[in-house]
Amino acid sequence: MSGNNFEITEENLKEFDDNGFIIVKGFFDAEEIRKLKKCFEDTEEVVNNKMKVDDSLGKEVNLTVWSHPGNDVTGMAARSEKVTNAVEKLLGGSEIYHYHGKLVQKNAKSGGTFLWHQDYGYWYNNGCLFPDMMTVFLALDKCEKANGCLKVLKGSHKCGRIQHSMVADQMAADIDRVGELKKKLDLVYVELDPGDALIFHCNLLHCSGANESDRRRWAYLMCYNTRNNNPVKVHHHPCYTPLLKVPNSAITECENYTDFTGKKFMDKRELST
Repeated sequence: MSGNNFEITEENLKEFDDNGFIIVKGFFDAEEIRKLKKCFEDTEEVVNNKMKVDDSLGKEVNLTVWSHPGNDVTGMAARSEKVTNAVEKLLGGSEIYHYHGKLVQKNAKSGGTFLWHQDYGYWYNNGCLFPDMMTVFLALDKCEKANGCLKVLKGSHKCGRIQHSMVADQMAADIDRVGELKKKLDLVYVELDPGDALIFHCNLLHCSGANESDRRRWAYLMCYNTRNNNPVKVHHHPCYTPLLKVPNSAITECENYTDFTGKKFMDKRELST
């Protein structure tokens, strides 16, 4: 099934419930990835709003984060029916909204690690009362062990939220508890080709290694919350904002690569709050 025809099946729902994630091969085709990369690579705002995140191990990861999808090519992707319908079905059919988007830039030879964490380890502190949230991790480049692909603990979303603390610029899960979970759960290296996607629950434990290779590893992450889980306090990510879905064809039809009006880029000082 091609990406534009992808629909969540009962098998996908069971896999997501059991493992906390699904992998969709070819979720975005080569032309869609080309347009996304053009938008990210040729835009000054992406560079100007880039944050350097210290991993405590002597390396950094470059991160660009924004609140709203906007009307550029990246926004069309985040609002596309194939993405939003999949997320809604995996979250039980609840109406969703765009919680934020981010470009993770692990450059060749220099890209640092992301420590073991749950996304809800961050988002819990933002007034989101329930873990009814998820991320669509879309590979823009090939992701493999050598360039720091994601690692996940299969089924760890069932462990509930683990205590997190700040380590350098990152929130990290209690390493002793993670160590015990590693003894019981399978560790999966999520190796992806450009256009493949990992869709995962906000309580899934994940991390990624440093990029020691001569190939960069960029990924576009689209994060979603449910309307019913509207945060109980105002914070740096959006409270409920209606999401205007677009047909999948809007991604390839869009020629807006530079106008990021309304996206609201994030400042590094907000990263840990």
